[in-house]
Amino acid sequence: MYILLPMSSDDVNSSSLTKIDDAKVWTQILVENGQLVETNHSTDKDSFTNLSECAVVIDDNEYVWPFMEKNMMVLVAHTQRNIEDIIEAYLFKELHELAY
Repeated sequence: MYILLPMSSDDVNSSSLTKIDDAKVWTQILVENGQLVETNHSTDKDSFTNLSECAVVIDDNEYVWPFMEKNMMVLVAHTQRNIEDIIEAYLFKELHELAY
């Protein structure tokens, strides 16, 4: 599954999940069989070759309508900030659905 993340930088080791409006870079990760397979970065969330199936945001108050229009699942990472923690939370179904 391709997952889209608004991140503070493209350095995988030091970047963290950030608010959509504060995103310096968008990171698209591919998770297959419980493992990170691919990581791509772009300044434009719509420029990835593969369509993202899910977006992860930092809180319930984010403006996510553009993702929903593309039939993307939106999940909230209330406490997870780095890519490794987000993947683990995704795999163990610890990310929350958006509260309306």
